Amino acid sequence: MKKPFLTLAQARELKETYPTPFHIYDERGIRENARALKAAFAWNPGFKEYFAVKATPTPGILKILREEGCGVDCSSLTELMMAQRCGFSGGEIMFSSNETPAEEFELAARLGANINLDDLTHVDFLHKTLGRVPETVCCRFNPGGTFTLGEGKEGFQVMDNPGQAKYGMTRPQLAQAFTRLRELGAKRFGIHAFLASNTVSNEYYPALARILFHTAVDVAAETGCRVSFINLSGGVGVPYRPGEPVNDIAVIGEGVRRAFEEIMVPAGLGDAAIFTELGRFMLAPFGHLITTAIHEKHIYKEYIGVDACAANLMRPAIYGAYHHITVLGKEDAPCDHTYDVVGSLCENSDKFAVDRELPEIATGDILAIHDTGAHGFSMGYNYNGKLRSAELLLREDGGVELLRRAETPEDYFATLVW
Repeated sequence: MKKPFLTLAQARELKETYPTPFHIYDERGIRENARALKAAFAWNPGFKEYFAVKATPTPGILKILREEGCGVDCSSLTELMMAQRCGFSGGEIMFSSNETPAEEFELAARLGANINLDDLTHVDFLHKTLGRVPETVCCRFNPGGTFTLGEGKEGFQVMDNPGQAKYGMTRPQLAQAFTRLRELGAKRFGIHAFLASNTVSNEYYPALARILFHTAVDVAAETGCRVSFINLSGGVGVPYRPGEPVNDIAVIGEGVRRAFEEIMVPAGLGDAAIFTELGRFMLAPFGHLITTAIHEKHIYKEYIGVDACAANLMRPAIYGAYHHITVLGKEDAPCDHTYDVVGSLCENSDKFAVDRELPEIATGDILAIHDTGAHGFSMGYNYNGKLRSAELLLREDGGVELLRRAETPEDYFATLVW
């Protein structure tokens, strides 16, 4: 059973200052998770986590992660700007994008970020844009085909399968890119790949690592370019449903270590650093969307209308994604009612839960929607004139800090020309 990190008493007190809906994050959980990840890869002296900014682009959160030794993974101009304003610089930043405008490469280079190139043609585009190439450059690899974990198992796939994904270079292109980059002055090389999304398996990272380690050994031998780091990217997921398996990051780190010792060390690449770019794993469980039940509707089904909507949490509406719901104060009550929990958008997909068994809900009850710490607030939008909610931090000492105020109608109208 999922347990919220916020109590009914705390939620009621917060509502007096910050009307629902709002997102709230658990500082203690975030810090403990960051430390567990660091410990799992402590065997690799160069290890660094580059938190995926797109998952939670909130300065207060990014600063906490920086205090825990994390860098940031940016994929746009404004994410780079946010990273800079939060104090990240140089090797603390990975810049991974696709179809990248020149101005984004320019800013990444000025900040000294590790630039991750998505396509072979980007090599000369980068050189033309900067008049040079950085001494350290990374290239994104796409092995094609279908990625599966274990014989006879259904594979974890992203964009149907890697062969259908728009990201990364083929194996021959990877060698061409390294050779061309070296001709242009690059000296240190990285390899990056992302093959599956939200895996709840301790096997994913070790399996991906083996692919990238073998690739690094082969490409280094073929081109003479030394691979100085391997970026395992993201894909380590979280259990959204109660009872689903939970990833053990210590087991995952040990699996990657064994692969590293077996493949990289004998090839003379034992000094290569391991990087990760985790977003969901780092933050999702440590965020709640807090919302209030404001209406009941009894027609062909039983509906509970809440003051949040898909503009506050898009995943259920666009993916049919499951997010667990706790009715605060009724954690131990029997789940003997079946509801659709819905928002107010003029879209029938605006549903946080469909046919969900929950305790009896009355108007005024406060609901905690779980696992919204990543890809929650960040995917919000202003459809129907909806305004983005506040973001709060539940501090380790029990206090609450405002990280981002709620939008106002004046914010919504600010960019219009009347």
